[in-house]
Amino acid sequence: MRLEGKTAIITGGANGIGLAAGRRFAEEGARVILADFDEQAGREAEEQLKADGLDVRFIRVNVADRESVDRMVEEALNATGRIDVLVNNAGITRDATLMKMTAEQWQQVLDVNLTGVFNCTQAVAAHMTERGSGKIINTSSVSGVYGNFGQTNYAAAKAAVVGMTKTWAKELGRKGINVNAVAPGFTMTAMVAKMPEKVIEQMKGGISLRRLGQPEDIANAYLFLASDESAYVHGHVLQVDGGIMM
Repeated sequence: MRLEGKTAIITGGANGIGLAAGRRFAEEGARVILADFDEQAGREAEEQLKADGLDVRFIRVNVADRESVDRMVEEALNATGRIDVLVNNAGITRDATLMKMTAEQWQQVLDVNLTGVFNCTQAVAAHMTERGSGKIINTSSVSGVYGNFGQTNYAAAKAAVVGMTKTWAKELGRKGINVNAVAPGFTMTAMVAKMPEKVIEQMKGGISLRRLGQPEDIANAYLFLASDESAYVHGHVLQVDGGIMM
């Protein structure tokens, strides 16, 4: 059990990569807080994993709202007494080319994908600093490393997450807190599954492994960074992309 006795908060935990990570962490002995804005999906995920004998709890949160984040962290601490791991996985897309992107589309993505990461990390880091240990895992993207057509907002936020990760690694390492990021490539989530098959095949063509990632591929990277096996990995951005950029 690689996470035995540890408590992990996973934002965006109700579906996709977050849900896969919640299952994987719980299978490895963690008490998992599935934090998500979608209450129906969150309750269903909680019920599903509990039915499999896993220790999970759903807490509704709007990561873009600091008061909501503080309430979520307080509830998590009241329920479990500690927070060992934070996975900032929550994210949204509002894609459009530069000339067509609205101010609302720009701001919505930054509010969730950037400010949300700041809110959750600042709230949890205070507790981790007091305990002198913790793991913070931020979700960037290959779009944040290399850019992507039609994703000015998303790429900007995910690039900023890399910068925050490295900054927090410098600030929090001395406090006993490891800070790293994962940069997923194209991953077969429900959103991608709705795309036309032709588009999916084109996406595969640009990947060296000739397949899209599965949520479990990303969850396994989170698990490594959350476990004691990565105790000396710090300030790193782990690309899990099948070799999309080589």
